[in-house]
Amino acid sequence: MTSLLPKSGAPLEHYVSTAPFDPLSVEAMTEAQTKVYQASQLRLMWWKFKRHKLALVSLFFLAALYAMITIVEFLAPYNLHTRNVDYIHAPPQRVHLFDKGEFVGPFVYGRTLTLDMDNLRRIYTDDTNRVEKLRFLCSGDKYRFWGLVEGSFHLVCPAESGQLFLLGSDRLGRDVLSRILYGARISLTIGLLGVTMSFVLGIVIGGIAGYRGGTFDLITQRVIEVLQSIPSIPLWMALAAIMPVTWSPILIYIGITVILGMLDWTGLARAVRSKLLALREEDYVLAAQLMGASGSRVIGRHLIPGFMSHLIATATMSIPGMILGETALSFLGLGLRPPMTSWGILLTEARSVSVIAFYPWLLLPTIPVIFVILAFNFLGDGLRDAADPYK
Repeated sequence: MTSLLPKSGAPLEHYVSTAPFDPLSVEAMTEAQTKVYQASQLRLMWWKFKRHKLALVSLFFLAALYAMITIVEFLAPYNLHTRNVDYIHAPPQRVHLFDKGEFVGPFVYGRTLTLDMDNLRRIYTDDTNRVEKLRFLCSGDKYRFWGLVEGSFHLVCPAESGQLFLLGSDRLGRDVLSRILYGARISLTIGLLGVTMSFVLGIVIGGIAGYRGGTFDLITQRVIEVLQSIPSIPLWMALAAIMPVTWSPILIYIGITVILGMLDWTGLARAVRSKLLALREEDYVLAAQLMGASGSRVIGRHLIPGFMSHLIATATMSIPGMILGETALSFLGLGLRPPMTSWGILLTEARSVSVIAFYPWLLLPTIPVIFVILAFNFLGDGLRDAADPYK
């Protein structure tokens, strides 16, 4: 083979390339081409992700939701446990701006209560002579911010001598809107914590199985097949039912999170295993092994980062399943328990057909569940497309 290095004492022309000029070389690139050429992998992914409009909107929507749950106490008109016994099963109120042709500002009309003895129902009618102006950035119900700091500052409050039920009230006279906002904190965080646990388990178990192979890989695949063959809901119910009734709400929350995380790692583990089976034969892996790198370092520093974007997209799409799992368990009475509140617990108020027929606003907690599930699915689609090098 002829040496590519110039001979000793060769003239300077030997060091200069005599190949024809490449029009796509860095010097010949336009400003836009140079920008793409010099961009990092994350920046390229972001440019591709922005073209997915639904995913971009979903990202901002979910970011707003997760920012909202940090200040739920400020946003909710009432405390989580505030009861208004004079307004049991009150329907949603409409916000008005004009009263008898005159601009008043945001307000609701007062209500009068009558009893329907034939159907055993409470009938609420608007009293147009009672204008109850809403108060903003006001002092209202007392609360403990994140259970730590006493406070009473709210974004919106009812009139001094009035009530405000924008989404109605439940059987105990509690504001449905406030309870939906408080429930978002539990339902949204339980998905993130569960996915974090399944993410770690999937990467560790799938990584070892794909890199080492052998007996560990064989046992892991059989365990994954057994877990995936069992219907999810009955398995969740069985594990949730064995939790002692004496556990505190915090322990129940941790237990539900562990159950959801422990049963959701199988799909991610298989994806990691299949990738590592293909990548472990690459030259850079052999080079790392020859330099004395341990198996954990090869997996963590050389193999996993190569397809981390795909793992993030996969994890994002598994969060909706966690939220639905918690909602289903709580709705069936096997999940979280009062005084904790989640969207699933709120839906237990609407178990009866007669309740839904008379008080349909008790089904309103399903709306945020639907929107959050759709947003996570759109976000996962966008991340998957952005991480795909062939798109």
